[in-house]
Amino acid sequence: MKLSEKLALAAMHRIDPETAHGLSIKALSSGLVPGSVPVTSVRLKTEVAGLSLPNPVGLAAGFDKNAEALAPLSKAGFGFIEVGAATPRPQPGNPKPRLFRLTEDRAAINRFGFNNEGMEVIASRLAKRPKEAVIGLNLGANKDSEDRAADFAKVLAQCGKHLDFATVNVSSPNTEKLRDLQGKAALSALLHGVLETRAGLDRRIPVFLKIAPDLDREGIEDIAAVALETGIDAVIATNTTLSREGLHSPHRDQAGGLSGAPLFEKSTRVLAQLSELLNGAVPLIGVGGISNAEQAYAKICAGASAVQFYTAMVYGGISLASDIAKGLDTLLARDGHANVAAAVGSKRGDWL
Repeated sequence: MKLSEKLALAAMHRIDPETAHGLSIKALSSGLVPGSVPVTSVRLKTEVAGLSLPNPVGLAAGFDKNAEALAPLSKAGFGFIEVGAATPRPQPGNPKPRLFRLTEDRAAINRFGFNNEGMEVIASRLAKRPKEAVIGLNLGANKDSEDRAADFAKVLAQCGKHLDFATVNVSSPNTEKLRDLQGKAALSALLHGVLETRAGLDRRIPVFLKIAPDLDREGIEDIAAVALETGIDAVIATNTTLSREGLHSPHRDQAGGLSGAPLFEKSTRVLAQLSELLNGAVPLIGVGGISNAEQAYAKICAGASAVQFYTAMVYGGISLASDIAKGLDTLLARDGHANVAAAVGSKRGDWL
């Protein structure tokens, strides 16, 4: 990390977390944060759900909720970018404060509640996206919707033509009863509706499903069954957790979803279980607690074909994307893997 980035992070940590987040988006959008290009190599180039990625290190949804910084983010070293979540109608989200830094735990708790400018505004920005990047959108539902399942399809219909992939997010803990849609019957019906909408697009794009880390074994088995039955293109494991086990920060008891370092083991165990159940039939994207190349590599060895992170940037800056990708290349070479695919699931048993 450059000195300028260290100083900027130190300054950001002196102000309210949500204000700092907004300033970071403005800085990116204004070109104040220097970018490069996606890190790539023969080893790092990979394919997930038909998407050709320069490297398997992605930006998780939630950082750029309204697709405001697509061009600078596409030059920050990421192999792919996910923005959103977007809902059909704009919504303010939950009352502030709703974002908390847990510095002692290298973590964050948020209870944003799908705050965003709505699918029409987001679609207008996606229409101007950099064409060379791989960009997806996290699909959400309005809090007061009478048919939340239909909301996901509405957002896809509005934004799909501008996307490389779309993610159905039924795993946010901050919209009341949203996680109820992870139940087998409800989830199957929801996904079929989204896939029917996908079939009406001019171009077929992969549809992913993002799940919670708090599922029990039966819940994980249900997710695997639905993934196979519906034919979705990948599962993202996982979103934030409601667990507060082992936390030290004064903010540990705040309501919301916990992300960052404490989530690493919990999310990786869910990932490994899904990998065992799906046995390569549906690719997985590993998210939760990644802050360095070793952890990204561990997710891949546990069964992920690609990874995403976001909270670690609060502590390590945006240069982490390039650092993790370069470190991952070194680790693959160290273990004699010709490419990412060769490492996928190679140490899954360590997490079961």
